[in-house]
Amino acid sequence: MHAQFVLFDGFDPLDVIAPYEVLSAGGAASSGAVSVELVSAEGPREVVSGIAGLALRATAALDPGRPGLVVIPGAAGRMGDPDEVGEVPEQEAGAGQGQQEDTIPVLLGRTLTTELPALLRAAMANPDVTVGTVCGGSLVLAMAGLLEERYATTHHLGMNMLDAAGVHAVSARVVDDGDLVTGAGVTSGLDLGLYLLEREVGPRIAHAVEELFAHERRGTVWRNKGPEPARF
Repeated sequence: MHAQFVLFDGFDPLDVIAPYEVLSAGGAASSGAVSVELVSAEGPREVVSGIAGLALRATAALDPGRPGLVVIPGAAGRMGDPDEVGEVPEQEAGAGQGQQEDTIPVLLGRTLTTELPALLRAAMANPDVTVGTVCGGSLVLAMAGLLEERYATTHHLGMNMLDAAGVHAVSARVVDDGDLVTGAGVTSGLDLGLYLLEREVGPRIAHAVEELFAHERRGTVWRNKGPEPARF
């Protein structure tokens, strides 16, 4: 199983590194059954995160036709106002004329002006691909119109944005909606990675990685199965 971790300008490093390291360790524990790669919509490049200029290098372009996992992080920055999504301040009118205020809604909205939405649409249409998200990664999909009527979660401060996009927002640590598996806040990337490892490779491998990382998984993995609960 190959996992492509998507980088975009302003991404949250922990959203990437936590599940990346979990799946990488899963590959070592399973004698190479899992491989991982950092990708971007533009291809190989240095991608600057939203944390004090920290950058990671994408080594390839996102390939929506490659079977396996595609994992999308959220952004790092000031929370800001959801109404800021996609706005471009006047100081950015010319190249090199200053920097846009790096609020999370603006950083997420910028992805809509790249090739990423089209690539993600193709990945979600591929029956051999499972798409995973951490934190605001599900908002990237939602803003691109790719999650309508799907079940998903995100950081608790962004749940209203999922609702506004026609998504069934679920307040759970991890939400499994078949070929879409989403994680809640930033540290949920550890739990998402372990759950994907358990689901795709097996519980013994996932348990071995869990022990190695000295991390006990938190919260509930929600699935749209079983009877609907009565109201309390």
